Amino acid sequence: MAMDKDGNQPSLTDLMQIQDPLQLRELSSNMSKALVESQKLMADVLGHPPEELANPKDHPLLIGSGNSMVRLGESLAHHPDRLVNANLELVQGYMTLWHDMLTGQKKEAGRDRRFSDPEWSANPMFDFMRQAYDLNTKWLMSLVDQADDLGEHDKRKAKFLTRQTVDAFAPTNFFATNPMALRKMLETGGASVLEGLRQAREDFARGQGKLAISQTDESPFEIGRNVATAPGQVVFRNDLIELIQYSPTTEKVHEIPLLIFPPWINKFYILDLREENSMIRWLVDKGLTVFVVSWRSADEVTKDFTWQDYSEKGIFAAVEEVLEITGAPQTNTVGYCIGGTLLTSTLAYMSKKGDDRIRSATFFASQSDFEIAGDLMVFTDAAAVAEIERIIEDNDGIMPGEIMGETFNWMRPVDLVWRYVVDNYMMGNKPKPFDLLYWNADQTNIPGNTHLTYLRDLYGHNALSRGTFELFGEKVGVSDVTIPVSVQAGRDDHICPFDSVYRTAQRFGGPVRFMLAGSGHIAGVVNHPDSGKYQHWLNDGVELPESIDDWLEGTTELPGSWWPSWWSWLQPLSGKQVAAREAEDVGLGAAPGAYVKARLGDMAEARAHGRTVVPGAPAAKPKRKTKPKVAAEAAPAKTATSDAPSNGAAAKTAKKPAAKKPAAKSAASKKTGKKPAVNTSATSARKPTTKSSKKPAADKAKTSVDSAASKTATPRKKAPAAKAKTSKAKT
Repeated sequence: MAMDKDGNQPSLTDLMQIQDPLQLRELSSNMSKALVESQKLMADVLGHPPEELANPKDHPLLIGSGNSMVRLGESLAHHPDRLVNANLELVQGYMTLWHDMLTGQKKEAGRDRRFSDPEWSANPMFDFMRQAYDLNTKWLMSLVDQADDLGEHDKRKAKFLTRQTVDAFAPTNFFATNPMALRKMLETGGASVLEGLRQAREDFARGQGKLAISQTDESPFEIGRNVATAPGQVVFRNDLIELIQYSPTTEKVHEIPLLIFPPWINKFYILDLREENSMIRWLVDKGLTVFVVSWRSADEVTKDFTWQDYSEKGIFAAVEEVLEITGAPQTNTVGYCIGGTLLTSTLAYMSKKGDDRIRSATFFASQSDFEIAGDLMVFTDAAAVAEIERIIEDNDGIMPGEIMGETFNWMRPVDLVWRYVVDNYMMGNKPKPFDLLYWNADQTNIPGNTHLTYLRDLYGHNALSRGTFELFGEKVGVSDVTIPVSVQAGRDDHICPFDSVYRTAQRFGGPVRFMLAGSGHIAGVVNHPDSGKYQHWLNDGVELPESIDDWLEGTTELPGSWWPSWWSWLQPLSGKQVAAREAEDVGLGAAPGAYVKARLGDMAEARAHGRTVVPGAPAAKPKRKTKPKVAAEAAPAKTATSDAPSNGAAAKTAKKPAAKKPAAKSAASKKTGKKPAVNTSATSARKPTTKSSKKPAADKAKTSVDSAASKTATPRKKAPAAKAKTSKAKT
């Protein structure tokens, strides 16, 4: 970048004045090439058949949005005085702006990073554009704010879309009104413009009919090589999850293991991105036996799975395996985002059935009360859900990960969309490698049924908070959960706003600890103590006050990561010290497993060829080498007599369920009752059998993961009943 004699950036006027004939010739040549490149880009777009181009109705901003904007227009038409008042304020603002410009008065640009270039203040033309944009933004937003007769959903949508509009029309988003782009063009002799158009063509080709904006250079990253590298083993696999056990780093560990349920909207390795910020490594170093669930991205095998399947094949299956592997009587758990919502619903059901195999639960940025759930509420009214149902139907029962990724990007368009439009296409900068953005782009598909339950029942009807959510035939709610709970929220979280998470914390029926962390949905959670970043707030009061403002008034601000404060709560719940448990190699591969490596592009190509992609998953069904050591004294084995899920880690025998709905558990069977059944399928790691049957059936031993594509699992409708002990063979 060129600098003047004082070490400052030259102004655009200075740059234009110092252009010599050779520079002007180079600029002219590159701009001619850029014109050709722009024509090629247009040909690329027009060359796609209409069915291959992105459907505008699938864009997150247009999902169920039209009616809300129509109603906003009707509101303004019925109340012309509001429009008149807003226009008067706009005119007054422009009069003040012209006066300031004529008298040479300056107004600071503020903290908006889009206008950080000195040209926005030093150059009168750009200064006027910046201030005019600010006036127009306030005017448009005020029109929505005054529409008091709009319904709650319509006003939320209108405000969201109006904000999207003003962000899109920022002068920084247009080449001719972006001083940084113009400066780069002059400094590079037009090469930046040419390179930007080439990158736009590459991104359009990669998106196969839509512009897939590159946020980072993904080429340096490989899962298992330089991201998700914590050592461990996949110790269980069924057709929905892989369960990963991480290798201990201490000679002694706490008796009670820790089982983590991350969201299935993204992949679990945000908790193990790099060695220096890995939460998984940090927890292992604390002397915990750590297990993490890796969810399978929805495909032909799992596309029909329901919320109940995620509870049965995810939560219950993982809990059963963790307790059997470790021999521990209970496990502590963590639920992150939607993983926490699933965990809450399952805990509520377990509580009703007297199942106490989970000792405590910690929730990272997770909501189960959706009364004030933030901008995602724009996708939960009837019109939006109807559009999402159409998208799912058009995609054969799957909510595409690409659309989910776009949705989250457009919730923060300045940072996650327009920033890269400017940087990549206007300035011609190559995206830099960034592991966090690599993870952010590594999206997953979601079963349509599961996604619609989340939107309709949880967001739309707030059923889990109201105690009307149905799971395995039981109506359950947050208040049913009475075990110790720790709830973390992020101060700047735009996905799970901290006041909404606080409402969730208030709904639990047992002891609750609420903690507020600095930053947002990701950095607010993944903040290693060694980083020295941010801060967190705790309130020593036992009861949570009614208002989040009252809670904040009684808080103590503590510097740095919240992890050590959480550990001070979790450690006493983690039990005594026992010998470290090695993660056993049962033939399913090392961490991070196979499911996490399935990328959307690979899955789309596989579907086109009639295959299901699970990279690296072994086809054989190996057998666990040895019986795991019992790390703690278990209750004497008894024959279970109840069909209800229970604390049955040490049970030796169990009956096959005789009824679809579990019966209430007696006190005598509470500790030695049966575990919830796991509905196995073609990709299941187990075949239901008796405890004495340890050898898998021969015809199943040759089943490959790809062969499961032709066997779509049928969602179970019954409650998780007592489970017959199964072979330790895995698929």
